[in-house]
Amino acid sequence: MSKTMAMVPVVPQGSLDAYITTVNSMPILSAEEEHSLALRFTEQGDLEAARHLVLSHLRFVVHIARSYSGYGLPQGDLIQEGNIGLMKAVKRFNPNVGVRLVSFAVHWIKAEIHEYVLKNWRIVKVATTKAQRKLFFNLRKAKSGSNWLTHEETKAISRDLNVPEEEVRRMEQRLYSRDASFDAPTDAGDEDAFAPEHYLEDNRYDPAIALEEGQYQSHREDQLHVALAGLDARAKDILQRRWLAEDKATLQDLADEYGVSAERIRQIENAAMKKLKSAILTA
Repeated sequence: MSKTMAMVPVVPQGSLDAYITTVNSMPILSAEEEHSLALRFTEQGDLEAARHLVLSHLRFVVHIARSYSGYGLPQGDLIQEGNIGLMKAVKRFNPNVGVRLVSFAVHWIKAEIHEYVLKNWRIVKVATTKAQRKLFFNLRKAKSGSNWLTHEETKAISRDLNVPEEEVRRMEQRLYSRDASFDAPTDAGDEDAFAPEHYLEDNRYDPAIALEEGQYQSHREDQLHVALAGLDARAKDILQRRWLAEDKATLQDLADEYGVSAERIRQIENAAMKKLKSAILTA
């Protein structure tokens, strides 16, 4: 491992720009190097190999975290949460499945960032069910402007995301509502002193909830792993080069390489993406 790589912190510290510049300058592992390091970690428990895998993929976390900048949360915190997801992915990565670490880690990175966004974007949670989570991260992108959704737009979003129209309207209201004060105003009289802090129950440490969340996470991981393993080599290669590579390939580039039409490449890509999305959303 190079001296520069050994000195890079997993958690952004000091200047965020300097951190991003550093991680972007680090070399990308070849498939052979990645496989060798992953084997050393899984078979020998080599923590230095695991650290090498994490550090060489930090630039990918930065790239993902930037796509969540529209939620008004600190970029450094988003990167930090994504790095936690990356470390979880490295711990669970199986080098013998036949996929690159970056393909496997994208789910874990986004999952940690999603949890952070959902917990910090509003004082009160805006999304708790799977349908609500899906809406939260797709509704703003689906809207044509800053105005409230029209009836036609609501129907289109409901159809595209496969959720009830009422759920779309309810989530839109949550997205554009304001947080109320948790504490009673300091100058409030007895009649106005009834604030949420007086009656809200803290369920953060409920063993039943913790067990349910742990089982859900484990099931979701298994589903994604099965979906990745079920893709053929061509589909894996197309997804990797179309979405995860630094220098992304075009449909025509891949069509020329595989000797098929660009439309056929698009069909393979869409089918593979549907399989992965289905595995994640149904987990």
